[in-house]
Amino acid sequence: MGERTEQAQTGQPVVICDNVHVHFKTLATGKRVKPSVASGLLQRGREMRTIHALKGVSFVARANESIGIIGTNGSGKSTLMRTLTGLTPPSQGAVYAKSRPNLLGVGAALIPDLSGGNNIILGGLAMGMDREEIEEQYDEIVEFTGLKDFIDMPMRTYSSGMSARLKFAIATAKQHEILIVDEALSVGDRDFQKKSERRIREIRERAGTVFLVSHSMRSIRDTCNRTIWIEKGDLRADGETDDVVKEYENYR
Repeated sequence: MGERTEQAQTGQPVVICDNVHVHFKTLATGKRVKPSVASGLLQRGREMRTIHALKGVSFVARANESIGIIGTNGSGKSTLMRTLTGLTPPSQGAVYAKSRPNLLGVGAALIPDLSGGNNIILGGLAMGMDREEIEEQYDEIVEFTGLKDFIDMPMRTYSSGMSARLKFAIATAKQHEILIVDEALSVGDRDFQKKSERRIREIRERAGTVFLVSHSMRSIRDTCNRTIWIEKGDLRADGETDDVVKEYENYR
């Protein structure tokens, strides 16, 4: 299962994950410790342990691939995605990317006191779009969210699902060469999930590479042509989505 077929390796490599290990220092309670305070805690006799979050993960992601990332809770999925974006440095090994991967996570912060419309403008500017591009896409972004009646209200009045829908629409309005989507498709109703899945396929078809981290095997099957299974920090399988998902479901 760990070998990719020759046919699937025809796209240009855009991300290379080379024997990546990630270690975290934690308290015995499991709470992660920042490196700057770890030595002080040791001096005070607090019990420490090391978590080996990723254990020699290697793969090559190519253009036009939509890659599902699956695994049980605490398996290392989010750590892997944060490592790909540079937010978490590898303790050993290296990540090479053609361009900086963009991380779309439901937990990412929006500006609560600004309206949804103003967040669209600021979010677009933050992604490198110019004002003219944002104005051209503004109505389409609002339509995609289904939040037209609420777009002039402050974000703090939105539910978590509404905020996630707006953030997904903003982040995917720009074509990304490498986009990481962390659980965003689990929010909203079925119609919005279908729209989100179509949007991801459109990004992939325009020569983008998408990583989708999800606990929903339906979303993975509907959206991804390849799936990587991470379990307890190990890469357990990498191959065609149906094959890997079946193996994972049998494991669970």
